[in-house]
Amino acid sequence: MVTLTDIERESYKNSPLHRLDPRIKLLFALAIIIYVVSLPRIHEKNMFRLLAIEVYLMFLVLAAGLDLKYFFLRILAILPFGLGIALIQPFLRPSFIESYTPYPLDLPFGLGITYEGLAFGSTLLAKFLVCITAVVLLSSTTRLRDMVAAADRIGIPREFTLLLSMMVRYLFLFWAVLKRIRIAQQTRLFDIWNKNVPRRWVIEQVGNSMSAIFIRSYEQGERTYISMLCRGYGSGYEKAYYRTKIRTQDVFFLLLSAGCILFIHLYV
Repeated sequence: MVTLTDIERESYKNSPLHRLDPRIKLLFALAIIIYVVSLPRIHEKNMFRLLAIEVYLMFLVLAAGLDLKYFFLRILAILPFGLGIALIQPFLRPSFIESYTPYPLDLPFGLGITYEGLAFGSTLLAKFLVCITAVVLLSSTTRLRDMVAAADRIGIPREFTLLLSMMVRYLFLFWAVLKRIRIAQQTRLFDIWNKNVPRRWVIEQVGNSMSAIFIRSYEQGERTYISMLCRGYGSGYEKAYYRTKIRTQDVFFLLLSAGCILFIHLYV
C-alpha cells in the first residue's frame, strides 16, 4: 500500500531532476499537458507522438531514480478515472465526426462500434496516460511546499495557492485521523466486505466515519483561521517564498524539453 509518507519521501531524493527549480518543473508539466490536450482529436500521428512523449517522461523517471513500484502504483490508482471514459467512446458517435465506418462486430442491445470511435477512445486514453505521468513525475520530484511556492511565484492566483498550502499542511494530519478510525474499526471486527452483516448497517458506519472526519476538519479549519488572524494574516506580509534563482541547468532542461516536444511534433 502506497501511503502519503511514501509519496513525499520520493520528493526528498537527490538527483539532477530533484535539484531543478520547482518553477521550471511546474512549467514543464504544464507545457506537456497543454501540448497533449491541444493535439487533434483524431489523427494518424497522435499515437506516435504521445508514445514518444511517454518514452521521454519515462527516461526522466529513470534519471530521477524514482521507485518504479510506487510510481506505477500511483498511475494505476488514477488511470481508472480516464479508462472508464475512454472505453465508452467506441460506442458513441460525437458530432465532430462527419462520417462513421462501422466495425464488423455484432453486439447485443443494438450496440455498434465504429473505427472513428476506437481511434478517438484510444487517443483519449493515451492523452490521459501522458498527462497523469507528467503530474506524477512532478509530484514525485518536487516537495509539496515547494510546489505551492512555485505556483505562487509564477502568478497563480493567491486564493488558489492558499487553498493548496492549507491542503498540504493538513493532508497528512487527516490521513492519520482516518488511519486511527480504521484501526479502531478493525479492533471491533468491523469489515466493510463482511457478507454476514446487513449492508445498511455497514453504510451507516461508513457514513459515521465520514461525518467524524468532516466535523474534525471543520473544527480544525476554524482553529487554524483564528490562529492565522492572531499572527497577522491579511496584513500583506504572510507571503513566504523559498527564494531561489533560476540557474543555467534549469534553463537548459526547459529548452531541452521544449526542443524535444517541437521535434516530436514536427518529425514524428
